[in-house]
Amino acid sequence: MQPHTRDSHIAIPARPDLIRLGLGIIGIGTSGPLIAMSSMPVLSLIFWRNLGGSLMTLPFAIRHTHLKSHREGMKWAAIAGVTLALHFYGFFLAMRMTSVAAGTAIVALQPIFAALFVKMSGGHIPSRAWFGMIVSFSGVLLISGIDLHISLRNFLGDIASLVSAALAALYMMAGSKAQRTIETTTYTTICYFVCAITALPMAIIAGDEILHFTAKQWWIVLGLILGAQILGHTMFNAALKRVSPAVVSLIVFFEVPVSSILAVWWLGQKPPLGIIPGIALILFGCVLVVLRTRVDRAEAND
Repeated sequence: MQPHTRDSHIAIPARPDLIRLGLGIIGIGTSGPLIAMSSMPVLSLIFWRNLGGSLMTLPFAIRHTHLKSHREGMKWAAIAGVTLALHFYGFFLAMRMTSVAAGTAIVALQPIFAALFVKMSGGHIPSRAWFGMIVSFSGVLLISGIDLHISLRNFLGDIASLVSAALAALYMMAGSKAQRTIETTTYTTICYFVCAITALPMAIIAGDEILHFTAKQWWIVLGLILGAQILGHTMFNAALKRVSPAVVSLIVFFEVPVSSILAVWWLGQKPPLGIIPGIALILFGCVLVVLRTRVDRAEAND
């Protein structure tokens, strides 16, 4: 993959990055159901999940850390960490207040926000790519089976999901900027640690319990660290080194069917009737983006 691919907001990632993104989807797909299963306070859960993720990537980051030469990248990593904490707060609340399928569906608006932010920063998003995202999101809506008879709690969960989607897109863009000058392991260590120390004082002020939980709750935290944090976010962050945040955000659409299926398996949440055609629409929307890329490449070669 050429270095400029990161700045091409519709280019197909190379095979190694497609593998990373595929693993990332499985990882983050476990997040919603595990959060819904947990009774740990939201801010405490964010703190332990990200502290654990930071400690796991720290040994790999130490050899790449040069404070003076990478100050700009570390600044963006810290910004990403604060943004990630706020994103997690909205997402974790949503997983407790509405269904896993509905919450992840609304958070799947992330690529739309990413495309808007890319456009606002001077990037180009072709019309067919926009159409593909809209088609994919229509599939997300089918999968989610969002109940039209929403309670106030569900409505507030939906709002939390919407804000979380915008914050996720900003987090991806900050991560992309950070990794222009620092290695992925350095970025993830700083980002996750800043996220953790952002959540900790908020948890203390809120009066949340920090330490005393049952073994089940600690196993859920470990599952979130290994699955959603390391296999999920870290794989996405590794791809951000070379792939546009708009493309990485588009891949997040696939979190919806994974989370929905796991919610059925682990939580017994009834699957939405539209899950099969919904997955088909998601795939079709992504194919439209791929076809647009091939058209652009053909035109560039002529």
